[in-house]
Formats: sequence, C-alpha cells, structure tokens
Amino acid sequence: MTVVLFEDFELLDACCPVGLMSRFPELGITMVGAHVGGVRSYRGVSVAATRAYDDVIESDIILVPGGRGARRIVHDKVFLSRLRRWGEGASVIASVCTGAAILASAGLLDGCRATSNKRAFSWVKQFGCDVTWVSRARWVHDGNRWTSSGVMAGLDMTVALLVELYGQDRVKKVVDEIEYLPCNDADDDPFSSVSIV
Repeated sequence: MTVVLFEDFELLDACCPVGLMSRFPELGITMVGAHVGGVRSYRGVSVAATRAYDDVIESDIILVPGGRGARRIVHDKVFLSRLRRWGEGASVIASVCTGAAILASAGLLDGCRATSNKRAFSWVKQFGCDVTWVSRARWVHDGNRWTSSGVMAGLDMTVALLVELYGQDRVKKVVDEIEYLPCNDADDDPFSSVSIV
C-alpha cells in the first residue's frame, strides 16, 4: 500500500487511516514523497517518506490525503502523470478530504461518483472529467475508487474498505481493540448542511 505525501498535506488525513491499516500487516504500508525523508504536513509535523516518487513503479492500494498543499499539487503535471501511472494497475484508489481533487486532476475519478470535504466542495468540483460529485455522503465507494469527506469520515471509509478486503469479523475485532465506534452508513452525513464553498 502506498500513501502519497506532499508538502502541506493534512496530517490526520494520512495518519488516521494509516494507524488503522497498520494493524493489517499484509498491507505493507509505504509512505512516499518527492524525496526520502521528512515531508512537512500543514500542521507542522513531518512524516518520514521511506521511498521517493521516482522509486515507485506500481502499487496495489493508493491513498491520497488532502490538505492545504493539495491546492498546489493539483497543478503539478509531472506529479499527476506519476499518480495516473500508479493508478493504472492499482486494485484500490482512495482519498481523504481534498485528496479527491488530486485524484480528479490526475484523471483517476473520470466517470466515477466521488465526494470530498464540504468546506472545499466547490473548489474540488472543478477538477476531473465527468465526475459525479456527491455532496451528501460520508464516503463514496464506486468500483475500486473510495473517496471520503472530512478527516473522521476518512477513518470510517477506511473501516468500510478493510471490511471489503478482510471481512467484518476481523475488522470488528480491530476496531473493538482501539475502542472506536465507526459510522457504517456512507449516507449518514451530518455535515452536508455545512455551507459548501
């Protein structure tokens, strides 16, 4: 599994799903960045990328967080070309929050249903071709594409994704261990009434 980091990514968008997914060691999580070493999040905390973009050939599962840096990287043609190439062979492509704008800008949401954080929804919707943007959704699962609304919705999406991969019983054991009560209804979106900008 590849978690794609970039300068000013949202820390929780990446770390909440990774914290849960790390309990499934067969996923083999790899953090990738422009260079090996620390990648600064928008919150000021750096996360270590153990592989550089140039060293990634393919990935089975891709997770793209959002964050302030998404507003720059959606225009980085070299990065988007790499992401598109990684996505071609992936069995799962997922995003949290405005990571959906990055996927859409790379053409990885074309023809799909998707969602994103409501506070940036109008901005996110301008990316991609023929994307059906769903404004009322905690997360959206369309084929092998998974997109979520805000940070905690991303954690709920991760639970749903893990259930699909490993089954309800195994995932329930893990969420019970961490004392987390996930929202299991993708349409239960109490934040859809937030002013969409």
